Amino acid sequence: MSATLDKATAENFPVAPVFLPRAWRDGLTAVYGYARLVDDIGDGDLAPGGHDAVLLGLDPAAVDDRLAMLDALEADLMRVFGAVSGPPRHPLLLALQPVVRAHGLTPEPFLGLIEANRQDQHVARYGTYADLVGYCELSANPVGRLVLSLTGTSTPERIRRSDAVCTALQIVEHIQDVAEDLGRDRIYLPAEDMRRFHVTEAELAAPTAGASVRALIAFESDRARELLNEGTLLVGSVHGRLRLLLAGFVGGGRAALRAVTAAGFDVLPGPPKPTKSGLLREVAAVLRTAPRKG
Repeated sequence: MSATLDKATAENFPVAPVFLPRAWRDGLTAVYGYARLVDDIGDGDLAPGGHDAVLLGLDPAAVDDRLAMLDALEADLMRVFGAVSGPPRHPLLLALQPVVRAHGLTPEPFLGLIEANRQDQHVARYGTYADLVGYCELSANPVGRLVLSLTGTSTPERIRRSDAVCTALQIVEHIQDVAEDLGRDRIYLPAEDMRRFHVTEAELAAPTAGASVRALIAFESDRARELLNEGTLLVGSVHGRLRLLLAGFVGGGRAALRAVTAAGFDVLPGPPKPTKSGLLREVAAVLRTAPRKG
């Protein structure tokens, strides 16, 4: 459990910063733990030994059967919501249950994250940008919606802008992780864009990016940046510590894009990462430019 939560430090944005109220931190940590567990199952990144499989009621050998693990996780999620009798089996879901009850959360965003990882098992390429955005609706947008629910600030307009920010953050992650994803035989860069910039899969496997790959990454970065711009209005629509948290999400995405730009859009040697000072500068810029409402 701790190994899963420890991965929060590798994210482009703060997951549950200490300036938040304790109830918010606990809720965000529980949601992050669940989301990280789903992704680790889908990516085959669970700790060796099959302990997570046993916790979910499976044979240890089932840890390598990602679809079976995702099915077992969904069954455990239904225990969180009382749709299946008995307490949740996995400690990360057991920790999630009081958060769900306290905030009246619904199963849909949690199920979306599972479905995104099921999709990863049989969809390794995305033909169009619209296809990729559809994937992000499952893999990323539920997290932002859960943040709004946990903080009691959901409105249709905030959800729309949150979806844009979360899709942007997912695209930024895909941009950073082109080489890593290719190692898993996945390409999240839309095929239509690869054709437009005359980029082949072989070029993505090179040690460094050529001019065509760099142009493609610059193009996708601009798309993500435009989506992130929705975040300034989202940040401006809230107050207090939530304003700072959301600025951290948007600033984290912008800082990551700045790191990609500083690398000359060459993401193939490894994911360009922002510095802490770069992150703080971007968060400050978001707070400075976000319009205040109310």
